[in-house]
Amino acid sequence: MTSDISTFAIPSTGRPPSSVPIDWAAVEDWLGLRLPTDYRRLADRYGPLDFGEYVWIHVPCVQRDRFDYGEWLRATHRQARIEARALPEAERPVFHPEPGGLLAWGCTRGSDVLFWDTSASVDPDKWTVVVRHSGAVPGSGLLRWHRYDLTLTDYLRHTVRDAWELPSPPGPLLGPLPGTVARTAFLPDAETWTPPRPVTPRLSEAERRIVLETGTGLDALRLLSPPPERPYLGNGSWGGLFAELGTRLPGEYVRLMDVYGAGIWSGWLRLHTPLRTGERRFLTHIDDAADAYRQLKHGNESRYPLPIWPEPGGFLPFANSIDGDYLGWLTEDGDPDTWPLIVWPRHANQGPPLKGGLIDTLLDWQRGTLVTHGLAALDEDDDPVEFADFRPWDDRAHW
Repeated sequence: MTSDISTFAIPSTGRPPSSVPIDWAAVEDWLGLRLPTDYRRLADRYGPLDFGEYVWIHVPCVQRDRFDYGEWLRATHRQARIEARALPEAERPVFHPEPGGLLAWGCTRGSDVLFWDTSASVDPDKWTVVVRHSGAVPGSGLLRWHRYDLTLTDYLRHTVRDAWELPSPPGPLLGPLPGTVARTAFLPDAETWTPPRPVTPRLSEAERRIVLETGTGLDALRLLSPPPERPYLGNGSWGGLFAELGTRLPGEYVRLMDVYGAGIWSGWLRLHTPLRTGERRFLTHIDDAADAYRQLKHGNESRYPLPIWPEPGGFLPFANSIDGDYLGWLTEDGDPDTWPLIVWPRHANQGPPLKGGLIDTLLDWQRGTLVTHGLAALDEDDDPVEFADFRPWDDRAHW
């Protein structure tokens, strides 16, 4: 068995690999697992690695605003867990920290994800590779998950093969790839990663019942997603905004914004800055969304059936998602406090108006109990308290 990639790969001259100090005792204590010797040797010698100009081998390191090893593992395992639900129940893998779960060690430019099967042996040096392919790979058919009777180093060696060896490994192999190793381009200044310390739960069990079950309205929302000390709304006034729009906005929206201000909810839903004056003011966002909707609507009214504000009953957006969905009101005649909420979804057909008001909708969405096309949903195994979040903006934000 191969134990060192230096026998089949050479360092890049343009972006040579470089090591990052790693406290393996702390890392393995945090994981609750001993890691394979070849991986630790590779990480100590090379640091975060771009292998074969295609595979990113992630090692315990951190670079501000770019990468955090612990966060990468958490997000990667969560997404893999969700994707694995497409498999028959008996065939679904489990993922770390579940006992015997798959443990990620890398990914590719093609969005494949590479894992160890920690159930393969009590000896981590005998852990074998499992790959979740993102698309069709020669030899994969319709399958996406493949197990290989190869350790990490042996798997990498086979990706730079000149010819097939007999017996050949099962399943579709990546490559052939060039036998090169380089410093990961997006981690040029990676530093030592320190495992996070255990933290006291943010909410007591009684508070969890309030925010997830019994609480209502703004009080429950504030407890679930704490607002900032100084909400940012802009340098204008509500009266000035209403005069510019020619209408007031729902009182519930004003109350919410006075507490939270502009910002992003759960890293996904962006509420525009309502009282900013100048170029990127509230009306600018409305006009941009309206222009985009009218262009899409032209010749395709069955898919884009909404009238657009200021048309009677027109859609008036006040928030959008990082995926391009919009949340707004249908400005029906009468009291703005009765305007129904509606989502203009980017990746689904237009649905009906939502049944609840803005604060209840946000609360149900953060709880994970609101399931509707156009709003990102929690996975069934997610803890809503972990994902509920509000991050405020300031006058430098464009939203």
